[in-house]
Amino acid sequence: MTTEEQQRAFPRRDAEGRILTLGDLLGVSLAGLVIGVLALVLFEWAFATMGAGGFGRTNGWLAVILPVWLFWDDFRAWDFGAARVVAALAGVAAGVLAGLLAAGLAAGLPPLLSGALAATVFTVVYAVVWFPGVHWLARRTG
Repeated sequence: MTTEEQQRAFPRRDAEGRILTLGDLLGVSLAGLVIGVLALVLFEWAFATMGAGGFGRTNGWLAVILPVWLFWDDFRAWDFGAARVVAALAGVAAGVLAGLLAAGLAAGLPPLLSGALAATVFTVVYAVVWFPGVHWLARRTG
């Protein structure tokens, strides 16, 4: 894939395969999150219809699978070094902490809803910490 083709695709990427803008990262990761939530709702509905349990009992955190896959792909696109590791660890720590806080605040909701809320918070916080963090650290460390 040429550089021009990479920039026309979504998310737009540079020659090394790194996502170019925070907006692209947030847009694609949130779209993946919505797909994950819809898939969970569909499975929940199917199983509840068959009598295999009540609706809303699945952990909504599972919706984070596609965003994490995108984050992993962007992580791998960066050269090996401290910048990507530190930014990723900071993003994971902040995202998990914020997600758990959101899940705790929504504890009265069914697990599907509270987990989906937590997954959404994790996705946004991770992206907002990771993207500027890795760019800033990469400039500082060479």
